[in-house]
Amino acid sequence: MKKDIRFGIVGTGMIAEVIAKAIADADNAELMAVSSRQLDTAQTFAQKYGAIQAFDSWQAMVAWEGIDAVYVAVPTAVEESVCIAAAQAGKHLLADKPFANLASLQRITAACRAKHVAFMDATHFVHHPRTHHIHQHIADTIGTVQAVRTAFFFPFMDRANIRFNPQAEPTGALGDMAWYSMRAVVEFLPIDAPLKTVEAFIQRDEETDAIVRAAGLLAFENGMTSTWDIGYNAGVCIMDLDILGANGMISLDDFVLDWAKGFAFDNPSHQVGYTVRKGMASPEDFQFVATPSIKTQHAIMIEDFANLVKNHAQTHLYDASIAGSEKTQQLLDEIWKKVNDLE
Repeated sequence: MKKDIRFGIVGTGMIAEVIAKAIADADNAELMAVSSRQLDTAQTFAQKYGAIQAFDSWQAMVAWEGIDAVYVAVPTAVEESVCIAAAQAGKHLLADKPFANLASLQRITAACRAKHVAFMDATHFVHHPRTHHIHQHIADTIGTVQAVRTAFFFPFMDRANIRFNPQAEPTGALGDMAWYSMRAVVEFLPIDAPLKTVEAFIQRDEETDAIVRAAGLLAFENGMTSTWDIGYNAGVCIMDLDILGANGMISLDDFVLDWAKGFAFDNPSHQVGYTVRKGMASPEDFQFVATPSIKTQHAIMIEDFANLVKNHAQTHLYDASIAGSEKTQQLLDEIWKKVNDLE
């Protein structure tokens, strides 16, 4: 029986494999095609994940009538051209992050609006049941949010990887990792006020000149703040998120990829959730709130995207999807501007 949304994937890298598995696990989507510059690579990927068609040209794939939507997993430097072509071909668009800049992203979303196709960026943690639970209970749990603190590190110093190619990925770890920090700001900090202060620090790899670590501060005119610290070179996996409110704090130590079902982890006995701290409570008094998920957050993201495709005529859903992406990229742009001013 045909499922709701037929996908094509542009790219065959690691994250494309994660999404292919997520499509297989989703109830309302199926993988129909994949494209790669090498046909044999696309054929191997298609056979492994059950796609019926392999292409050695993404242009041919996005023109094919056998797909409704495209997941774009290509280097940031060429993402805009692929995304716009897919939208102009009438394909709904799920795009990997980050984007070249806000202007580039806005050209992509404008193309989607013009062709009346759905757009979503592939930020997976926002689709986890835990994120929805926090949104529903945050005001009653910790009161007005005042600050968001994040730290996201992966031990990843493979200089052969495209992330270490400044031509293909100009912002390196900053775009790759700080995207999640900025998305946490967009998700949990009421940032209606304009930015007042942007501070940033970067560290570049001596061999490739790629950015491998970055840290900084955002301060808004309403007094809210965000501090963030990200990178590849700490030799440890850290995924910490603290949401500080007037009456307490919500903390997560796996906000990007949950320990139980994140694609880098497989710990089915781990209880996913978040910790609430209030007053002078010591660790034995912290409250743990469990937020289990039957499916991976990536599979839920695919299902949410398919539902957006089905209902994208509802303007509030369409606008909210685009607004979340554009606000996140806007914050990244402000940080990148600060970095360039310092250099």
